[in-house]
Parts: sequence; structure tokens; C-alpha cells
Amino acid sequence: MATMESLIGLVNRIQRACTVLGDHGGEGMSLWEALPSVAVVGGQSSGKSSVLESVVGRDFLPRGSVCIFMNEEGIVTRRPLVLQLHKTEEGQAEYGEFLHAPKKKFADFASVRKEIQDETDRMTGKTKHISNIPIHLSIYSPNVVDLTLIDLPGMTKVAVEGQPDSIVEDIDHMVRSYVEKPNCIILAISPANQDIATSDAIKLAREVDPSGERTFGVLTKLDLMDKGTNALDVLEGRSYKLQHPWVGIVNRSQADINKNVDMIAARQKEREYFEGSPEYGHLAHKMGSVYLAKLLSQHLEAVIRQRIPSIIALINKTIDELDAELDRIGRPIAVDSGVQLYTILELCRAFDRVFKEHLDGGRGGGDKIYGVFDHQLPAALKKLPFDRHLSLQNVRKVVAEADGYQPHLIAPEQGYRRLIDGSLSFFKGPAEASVDAVHFVLKELVRKSIAETQELKRFPSLTAEIAAAATEALERFREESRRTVLRLVEMESSYLTVEFFRKQQLETEKQEKGQNPSGPNMDRYSEMHLRRIGSNVSGYISMICETLRNTIPKAVVHCQVREGKRSLLNHFYAQIGRREKAQLGTMLDEDPALMEKRQAIAKRLALYKSARDEIDSVSWK
Repeated sequence: MATMESLIGLVNRIQRACTVLGDHGGEGMSLWEALPSVAVVGGQSSGKSSVLESVVGRDFLPRGSVCIFMNEEGIVTRRPLVLQLHKTEEGQAEYGEFLHAPKKKFADFASVRKEIQDETDRMTGKTKHISNIPIHLSIYSPNVVDLTLIDLPGMTKVAVEGQPDSIVEDIDHMVRSYVEKPNCIILAISPANQDIATSDAIKLAREVDPSGERTFGVLTKLDLMDKGTNALDVLEGRSYKLQHPWVGIVNRSQADINKNVDMIAARQKEREYFEGSPEYGHLAHKMGSVYLAKLLSQHLEAVIRQRIPSIIALINKTIDELDAELDRIGRPIAVDSGVQLYTILELCRAFDRVFKEHLDGGRGGGDKIYGVFDHQLPAALKKLPFDRHLSLQNVRKVVAEADGYQPHLIAPEQGYRRLIDGSLSFFKGPAEASVDAVHFVLKELVRKSIAETQELKRFPSLTAEIAAAATEALERFREESRRTVLRLVEMESSYLTVEFFRKQQLETEKQEKGQNPSGPNMDRYSEMHLRRIGSNVSGYISMICETLRNTIPKAVVHCQVREGKRSLLNHFYAQIGRREKAQLGTMLDEDPALMEKRQAIAKRLALYKSARDEIDSVSWK
């Protein structure tokens, strides 16, 4: 079974680790908040500091100026003080240790007081402002019990000179952020010489812990009550009942403080007061700072033992979440050039997979390429100005110009060729437009693929280089595709399909058979003959149009889409294979914000794993 020291020491170590890594508690859910703790709350005149010093047995807390008429201390606790007490063997020297100065031991408790003040000023300045970042102080002494207390700023009702107007609300918010947590044990300090109904600490405890299960009531200044009065109704739970017993405390008087009366002597004086008191003598064994410390230590140990399973569950759940988050944003990259090159290639392949999924329909976008061939290209072909080019007037003009000074003998072959060449040149526009339209779709798919490749998000330099390399490759593919589709058009001009015209001639001769032609050459320039030439060329162009409508998409897909799937980054792969280690490292430069986020996650992960190891090292039942 785990000892009290091991369990409370376990929580102490985890709390210190939390603070080092920025988990201060008091704000939101965290590992700190899952750990049981004892928060000391009270008004500024409640004697809170004296109670803590009595528990420690040392005069070590800073004190403010004293208002003679109201006997109130000014706000001295301006940052939470996590006070971790460690019981040592009898005869060993007492000393204090601060988390912010871990290698320095403070044997002189006056220097402890000064260090608390200096560290407070370091965070808040020499003002009366407050900060929620705690100071961690560990005290090692044979005169203490194993216990951890969190001293919070004393609650106040009005701001004094030098304090911000919001100080009342600021302190209230800070104190509540601790005591509202279900794992927080509330040590509510109230002065006996004031009506318990007006106690700031009890009022707050009643709000956040109405059942009183988490609240320990402490009544101070019993020796300062008016003659003939006592606090038995409070101490015996009749005025305000709690689940735990009230504990009375007799603090050092201001005169004792001014004379630096030894705290051990003050403890003895307190014990003698209760044992010799006619009102409180029967409660003497349950009164005093020594009893309070033991009571809190035992209760804290019991609560820790009770909460260990839920703490372990929280730690394991958080470790899984942090591991998953690190996997999502990426683990740190090794500095070895081989590992860096492998990482770059893997990231490129990840992008390539997403790009192919877009083309093949897994992610959408590839259908837009089909839309170019199924809608845009046919529409463009239909709009070509063949009607104007093959009009009667233009056919007459082209045929006449082709004949020159000598009319053609049988058929105007040069005229035919010029009409066909002129018509075929119109196909270049839709062919090139198809190439550009598919190029635009591929560029957009590259942009989307980069944005959807989660692995690339952490490497803006590499992302930019991949985008540039992919765009450059698409430009090369476009140029090759443009040359190919223009070559298809030019091929149709280079060699005409004569069979088409021979069939047309045979059909014409059949139609004219039996008719009496009026002159061999005169009719060659007749309107009917010119119309027949235009009709023949139109029929031939329609045949070519149908052919190109099928072959242009094939050429575009072969040169752009197919190559994009097969070799989009091949040139880039060849380049990075020749790069130096420093250049590879530059490519893997990350977004500073992402690096900072990963570092913070890694620190939290280390904290939770360390906490798990700490808990595993303690055996309990």
C-alpha cells in the first residue's frame, strides 16, 4: 500500500512538472485540475498568512503594511503560492526550494520571504496587480507533515490606492477558478471576532460547495473575541455545519510578530491556550495548527487514493489524443539527408496519390475534362464559319484565283485544295482551346490536391516547390499536346482522302448522264457547278470534323492527362536527388506556428507520460 508521503509526494512532483510546462491550473481542464489540492481562502483580515506560517512552523510569508484602526493587512499574496511541505528525519536542517530556482537551497527563511516578494514583482511589477501564474515553494523540515497547500490572494471588497478598479473582481475570479473544481479541498479561514455570517470564505464555500463535502472551516483569532463570548456554536457545527470538523487556531499577536517570536514557541503557546481554556478545553485535542495540518494531510491522502483511477484514465485518454494530434500534424524530421530525401519523396507520393484520385473520380474533378470533350469541343466545332467560307461568292473567288491566267481543264483541283486548306485551318482554334481548357482543369486539380494533402501542410517551402514543379510539368505537357493536335490538323491538309472525291464524281456523272451539257468549260464556272464544289468540300470537311472530334480528345488525354498521371513530378524527382543536405533541410522548413504547436504538444505529452510513470512507480491498493 502506498504511504501518505508517496501519494502526496506523487501529486507534488506532477504539479511541479505541470507548472514547468505552463499548466498552471485555475483555468480550464488540465492535468493540474485533475490532481487533488488544498486551496487556502479567506479575507484580507482573516489571519490566513498566520495560519500557513503556523502549519509550517516558520515565519516566511511577506507581510503588508498594517492599518492601525482596522488591523488589516494589505494585499501581499498577489500570485498563487503552491506550498509543498515535505517531512524529513528528525535533526535534519530545514530549508526551502523554489521551482524557478531549483538548484538553490534557502536555509534562511527571511530570504524565502524576500524571494517570494521578488518573484511576485518579477511577474506583476512593483504594483498591486495580481497574476494567476503560481510560485512553487517546497519546504523540507522535520516540523511539518506531508501536505500541499495553495495560498490564494485574500478576498477584498474595495480597491485601495494603486490597485486597478477591477481588483475585487479579478481576485474573486482567480479564487473561484480554483475552488470551483471538484478536486479542490477548500480551507476556509474566518476570524472568530467577526460574525461568521459575514465571512468571505464561508460565503464563497457555501456557493461552490453547498453540501460542505470539500470544505474545512478554520476559525482564527479566538483569543481576540470580546470578554464573555466564545465560538463554540461555530466550532461545534451549530452555526454553520460542515461535513468536516471546524478547527480553531490562535495566531501570533502583532506584538509577537514584531518581536519575531519563534513559531515553535507560538505552537506551544497555542496548545496551552486551548488546554487551559474553560470554553475550549474539551476540544483541545481537535484544535490548533498542528492538528489542522495532520487532519488536512490525512484527508488529502485519502482523496488522492480515491481519485487515482480517474487520474490514470484522464492521463491515458490525453496521451492517446496527443499522440493522434502529433500524428496528424507530423512528427519531427531527422537531420540525416537520407531520411530527409525519403521524407520528401513520401510527401510527393502522397500528393501524387491525391492528384490521381481527382483524375480517376475518387475525389471529383476529372469529370470536368470529359466535359471539355463532350460539350466545349463540339460546341466550338459547330460555330466554325464554314457557311461563309464555302458560300457561292467565296467559292467563285477562290476557284478563279486558283486558276490564275489559265482556266482549269477538267476540274478546279487547285481551287478544291485551297478551299479545303482554308476550311481545315479553322480547326486549329478549337483544338488549341481544348488543350488550354484541359490544362486549366489540371492546374486546378493540382491546387486542390496540394490543399488536400494533409502531410504537406507543415512544409510550406516544399509545398511551394511541388506546386511550381507540377505547374512547370503541366506547361510542358500542354506544349506537347498543342503540337500534337495541330499536327493532327496539318496531317489532314498534307494528304487528302481522294476516295471521297472520286465517289462524289461518280455520283455527279450518274446524275448528269443523259443530260446535254452546254460547253465543256463554260459550265465549269456556272452557279450550279460552283455550288457542287462548295457542297463537295463541305461534305469532306464534315468527315474531317467528325474525325478530329474523336482524335483531338485522344491526343489531349495522351499528352496531358496520361502524362500527368504517369510523370507529373518525374523531373522534380531527378532534381532533388542531386540536391545537397542543406537544400533538403530548407525544403523541409516548417511553419513556425506549426513547430511551436508541435513543441507544445510534445511537452504536454512528455508531462502526461512522466505523470503516468510517476503513478506506476507508486504501489497502492
